[in-house]
Amino acid sequence: MDVQSQAAPPPRVRERYEKDVLPALIAKFGYATPMQAPRLEKITLNMGLGEAKQNNKMLEAAQEQLAKIAGQQPNVRRARKSIASFKVREGMPVGVSVTLRRARMWEFLDRLCSIAVPRIRDFRGLNPRSFDGRGNYSMGVKEQLIFPEIDYDSIDEVRGLDVTITTSAATDEEAFELLLGLGMPFAKEGRPGGHDAEAQAAEEEKHKEEARQRAEAEAAALEQLKEENPEAYERPEESAPPAGGDAGGTAPEDASATAGGGGSPAATGPAGEDASQDTEKESS
Repeated sequence: MDVQSQAAPPPRVRERYEKDVLPALIAKFGYATPMQAPRLEKITLNMGLGEAKQNNKMLEAAQEQLAKIAGQQPNVRRARKSIASFKVREGMPVGVSVTLRRARMWEFLDRLCSIAVPRIRDFRGLNPRSFDGRGNYSMGVKEQLIFPEIDYDSIDEVRGLDVTITTSAATDEEAFELLLGLGMPFAKEGRPGGHDAEAQAAEEEKHKEEARQRAEAEAAALEQLKEENPEAYERPEESAPPAGGDAGGTAPEDASATAGGGGSPAATGPAGEDASQDTEKESS
């Protein structure tokens, strides 16, 4: 029997990379040879198990679930040193991890982008800021239930895991273009290298136009309310002058006349006499 007839078909994501993504990367960044273009190197899955140090069954369940997700038996990660505050001794199991390469790496990326990620609750796109500055991307999964290999009724506890995609890209922008071409659904905001700057500017202009239209509608509604009930929107009139006087200032004159009366101490004092003498001299 021919061995090649039983071989599995090549991963479709790898074919997309060779036919579509690689030429697009060479045309955009101007690589001299195809070997300079970024490519995938490995994908690492890591599942932390803080409770496994006390319960061995949880460790076995996590190993089984991660093996179903990755299609490869994971390794047990053990503590490198003892930490008394965390009740951890050297050699205790603290998690499980698996590293995927070659065909399994491409197949897992295909399942992750086309099946698992769209099943995330309230999904609005992957965070494009999760690059480490050297072309590697990391993402966290809160529930292992997004993978169809996991049976909902057979799990003992909901666990999360970390997915790290390692590429040969020198910059985050090149790695972003690589993963975007491979089908990873990134959010539009926060993309590295000013990607889709025109689209972001158009989106901001759209938000400004919506805010302006909303303000005009509110002003028109206020004017309509003023026309329907003008009394409720009239400005309060100025307060009336106090009783016994008018706006012409007669009250100070009355006060001065009162001060000049015979019963006032100012009229009978020395100052009052000097004032009367000055008045007589002026009259003479």
